[in-house]
Amino acid sequence: MASPRIRKIADRIQQIVAEMLERRLKDPRLGFVTVTDVRLTGDSQNATIFYTVLPDVSIEQSDEAALAATAAALESAKGLLRSEVAKQLGMRHAPTLEFVADALPESARHLDEVLAKARALDEEVAARRGAAYAGEEDPYKKPREVESDETDPEDD
Repeated sequence: MASPRIRKIADRIQQIVAEMLERRLKDPRLGFVTVTDVRLTGDSQNATIFYTVLPDVSIEQSDEAALAATAAALESAKGLLRSEVAKQLGMRHAPTLEFVADALPESARHLDEVLAKARALDEEVAARRGAAYAGEEDPYKKPREVESDETDPEDD
């Protein structure tokens, strides 16, 4: 686990880079970029910035093309981003920046597809067999109800 100081620096780098991408960089290759995470080494010399890209619908380009164009734009703007990070952090040595496309959305999409397929197969099996519970409908034990006789001997 990273120290709280390193985590704070990483969070601040994430904020600075996201703000720069949103407001100051005017590269047409840059798509809709979201900075998802920043990991900083223990000596705060190297920062790995994870990002995701939404393809621009108006341009009608594929996900891979949008990712490649954004990667090229980020690589060309790396010096500007590093100097702004150094200026705003006020550290003696600015960390080097490395941009990595985050694979989390693709992993999540794949898991959703697998779960949907499993759910569909379960529904198909349940429809074929006329699914019923293996035991009783209510498997939980309840307190025993005492049945009283209609004639009580004490009533006489």
